Amino acid sequence: MAQETGNRWRPVIAALANPDVRVAFGLLLGGGDLTAYLDAKSPSRRAHIVRVLTASGAVRAEGGVLALEPTVFADILADVSRRKAAGIGRFLVNGRITQYPASLRERDDLLRWVAERVLEHGETVSEPVLTGRLRVLADDAALLRRYLVDAGFVDRSRDGAAYTLNEKGAQSLSA
Repeated sequence: MAQETGNRWRPVIAALANPDVRVAFGLLLGGGDLTAYLDAKSPSRRAHIVRVLTASGAVRAEGGVLALEPTVFADILADVSRRKAAGIGRFLVNGRITQYPASLRERDDLLRWVAERVLEHGETVSEPVLTGRLRVLADDAALLRRYLVDAGFVDRSRDGAAYTLNEKGAQSLSA
């Protein structure tokens, strides 16, 4: 059964969510006695198990014998690795910034996302507190702090000791 690229995993997971199908798949995988297991089921249940296994793409029927489809999991993993992140997700790995966008619009989107996570409207924090919050999102917290100020999302006091979400940053929270 051909699946849309990127969604081949769905029927496999759906099949494995069914306890009877999961046992049958496990028997196939481990070389157990699938025939005895299926023979113990009613004809309709047996047909259902076989239908779900083959529809998943993880198993094929060859001359009435079920066999594992050896490439299904590699194909699913290949689909996942080909999937491209969109929006600011392209610049994040596990919720941390790995690179900054070259585009000013995308950089603003990323910095707006950061501002929304590290400061609340009306909150004033010290430089060490803001730096600690930014360290969760990026390796170079000082650079990220500077970007937030330069882009106009965060205001810094004259002495550099206090930071607040400014009007531009606060507008992004309500938008």
